[in-house]
Amino acid sequence: MLEQVKERLQSFGYDLKENDEAILIFCIQKVENTIKNDCNVSSIPDGLVNIAVDMVVGEFLTTKKTFAPNDITGLDLDFAVKQIQTGDTNTVFATGEGSLTAEQRLNTFLNYLLTHGRDEFSCYRKIRW
Repeated sequence: MLEQVKERLQSFGYDLKENDEAILIFCIQKVENTIKNDCNVSSIPDGLVNIAVDMVVGEFLTTKKTFAPNDITGLDLDFAVKQIQTGDTNTVFATGEGSLTAEQRLNTFLNYLLTHGRDEFSCYRKIRW
């Protein structure tokens, strides 16, 4: 999953740094544990891998925003947050004058990464005794 996360980050214009891998590994473990605990499974189901990758990216970027905000200045928010399409649902964020500030777009983007797809967890949930 580490390589998928790195590719996803690079697709958003984030340049990986030397010390990022340790943070990424922690974020991967955190998201894996969240999904495993929520679904009561021993490994992440194949159907949730892409959701997990986005959640890891969200966790990672949130960590960077909090502790090293200068590291995410190269993030291409115009590309990442203009439009999000999921199946038949298409969300277009305001652009141009009167649109969201860079901070608001980043927060919206992070919220999307962290929460999108959580409703699919129920498809893989097992009953806990």
